[in-house]
Amino acid sequence: MRSTTFRRAVLPLIAALVLSACHGKDDPSQPGGSTPESALQGSVDLLKAGDFNTLWKHALPPADYATMRADWTRHQQSQPPVSADDRAKFDETIQKVTGPDAENKLYAELQPKLTTLEQQYKDQLPMLISVGQAFAKNGIAQNKTLSADQKTQAGNVLDVLGPWAQQTTWFDQTKAKQAIGVVVATARKLDLKSPDQIRAMDFDTAMTKYSTGFAGARQLLAIYGLSVDDTLNSIKLTPVSNSDGHAVVKVDYTLLGKPLSTEAKLVQQDGRWYTEDMLDNVRQSHKQLSEQAAQASSASAPAPAATAPAKD
Repeated sequence: MRSTTFRRAVLPLIAALVLSACHGKDDPSQPGGSTPESALQGSVDLLKAGDFNTLWKHALPPADYATMRADWTRHQQSQPPVSADDRAKFDETIQKVTGPDAENKLYAELQPKLTTLEQQYKDQLPMLISVGQAFAKNGIAQNKTLSADQKTQAGNVLDVLGPWAQQTTWFDQTKAKQAIGVVVATARKLDLKSPDQIRAMDFDTAMTKYSTGFAGARQLLAIYGLSVDDTLNSIKLTPVSNSDGHAVVKVDYTLLGKPLSTEAKLVQQDGRWYTEDMLDNVRQSHKQLSEQAAQASSASAPAPAATAPAKD
């Protein structure tokens, strides 16, 4: 259900939305906003509602939105066939998390493992998380798709998430049972029958599934003390500049009670405002997909027939 090019567009969008809020209201079902603030506010409102399809329609100019929908279909159609092994693993996993009494069965399986893991890793976990945080920061620094500002912001977020992850009671039995309940309920709502069903999803259906998965993820994070809603509700915006079709806003917000800030850049097109990084990533993804399709077409084209030598 996910593609590399689609993720390159999705992740910057989610980052921009989590870091964006504003004053003023527009109809969020319309593309962009009449002001930079209203463009961002509409996106935040749609993210809170979990309406990913309308979110994309709002966050992109109509032509780019149409292109992204077409790219989604092209990517789905270009995927290789599902192997028998992958199909069997999928069926086993789905049956395990959606079958009768799945919650109790999964908890009965997980409970002794949690006890063992707590005995073995409780004291080591903070150090392991710290090492993981360092690797993540290095990965961000090496990422060629993120701007310098995005890398700085991602590093600041990791600096807040690291201590939270170190202090969270991951082996708590009660929380584990609650988390399993969320996973099972979400899997049942997703109602995924087969890998082929996933491959055949159109854009609208896929976005509905994304919304369901996002809602489940929010519930899981809340169980362990990280509230996405609290972060979204904490956002404060201060306009920095607005001239010649380009705007910059300063965004202050709190993550796990820690104050953070960043800047969002917006660009005006056809009288409407859109997030600049968002547009760049979607268009770059389209360019890469088109180049890959051209290369694949060239590689599969039959070689020209050899010309017989002329006879004297």
